[in-house]
Amino acid sequence: MRPGRQRHLTLTCSVTGAVIVALDGTVLTITQPALQRDLHASFAQVQWTSTGYLIAVAALLVLAGRLGDRYGHRAVFAAGTLGFAATSAAIALAPDIGWVIGLRVAQGIFGALLQPATLGMLRAAFPADRLPMAIAVRSSAIGLAAAAGPLVGGALTAHFGWRSVFLLNVAPALAIGVAALAVRVPAPRSTGTGTGIKAGGRTARLGLTGACLLASALACLVHTLVELPRTGWTVGTALGLTATVAAGGAFVQHQRVAIHPLIPRQVLASRTLTAALAVLLAASAAMFGALFVGSYFLQEVLALDPLQSGLRVLPLAVMMVVAAPVTAVLLRRQGPRRTALAAMALVSLGMVLLAGAERSAASPAMAGAFLLLGAGFGTVMVTATAVVVQQASSDDAGVSGGLKQTIVNIGPALGIALATTSITLVAPGLAGDGAARWTAAAFGDAMGPTLLLLAGVAALGVPAALRLPSRAAADPVSRT
Repeated sequence: MRPGRQRHLTLTCSVTGAVIVALDGTVLTITQPALQRDLHASFAQVQWTSTGYLIAVAALLVLAGRLGDRYGHRAVFAAGTLGFAATSAAIALAPDIGWVIGLRVAQGIFGALLQPATLGMLRAAFPADRLPMAIAVRSSAIGLAAAAGPLVGGALTAHFGWRSVFLLNVAPALAIGVAALAVRVPAPRSTGTGTGIKAGGRTARLGLTGACLLASALACLVHTLVELPRTGWTVGTALGLTATVAAGGAFVQHQRVAIHPLIPRQVLASRTLTAALAVLLAASAAMFGALFVGSYFLQEVLALDPLQSGLRVLPLAVMMVVAAPVTAVLLRRQGPRRTALAAMALVSLGMVLLAGAERSAASPAMAGAFLLLGAGFGTVMVTATAVVVQQASSDDAGVSGGLKQTIVNIGPALGIALATTSITLVAPGLAGDGAARWTAAAFGDAMGPTLLLLAGVAALGVPAALRLPSRAAADPVSRT
């Protein structure tokens, strides 16, 4: 197969795989009330259809990336997409809520397999000068899927029921899974600088002990962050945080002494890569915390329905789509450092504008704030992803992509937990059905300080952005 066609096929598979995962998450939110009624489930059980999936994904992303580095990203991607298709079809046929929860956990495992592979395949197929635009196309597609998800999910649920939502991804997942198996893409040349594939073809061990410790730490962390907004600080959340610290400490110690660590030492030793991850963590936590605050305000305070609320937030999604290709050009002309600093400024300014916006649905300041947030966060996503993928050697592209995807999953949960804790401290509300409830006046008083706090969280990413390269990074392979 000619290199041009190979790249186009790889990009198609990568984009489609990323879109499937993004669409799955956004459409499910809309279908949960119908699923709850049809299966006679409790609120807590329905929440676990999301929580179980999120825990499985976050816990296994780094290991999935390591598998891709060892056995090839194409094979791992095919296994992930085909498994994702199979579990989606099975959920559509599930007889009760217990089956749905169990299958969603299984779907999370397959989702963890395919996500790092979408970046690893791009890293192997595209040269350094073309990689940022390929990542921009992928990011634009994710933004478009996230925006279209609630509309698509609402239409399908209204006309065909909640089960149809899970059938939506089956055909495209099967198609790209089979395509990835059928097309023989040459494996990238090993640089000998990573530990995924050793020089001379000898493979390193996977580091399963480290994988179990990291999975335990991430599972406890995500579970605690998800439960915290729902229940507040309880014995359960305190124990979850303690378990996170204990498992995380054990993982760090194991990484220091292991002959074959899960995360190659040269990956964590890269100041550029860790800086990109820190920027992404700060931006995603601030962004999704603000989105939670804005969505709650629109639906619970202004009493808008989900569709009306989605239309108010639509400028954010549109700007994420528009910002992606523009960022690819900025990276080439201005470099990652200046691009990231400008993006963090937009995110912080959007928070400040949203904090001072008039508390009405037609507020032009609120629309402008969502525009700034979308432009800033879309730019951060493309910049951080490009730096992470380009800085990693071919041998460690998967594990680096797994780290990036882990941040993308943890950041939003952290931001929502921070936002909820801040609002509860400023405006204590009543606990009802496991979720915090605030009066409109109390929430309005707490909204401004909470958004300013989140602006401060975004600002924490500025020192990390200053550590990014001033110019676009060269392909590590080309330097060997």
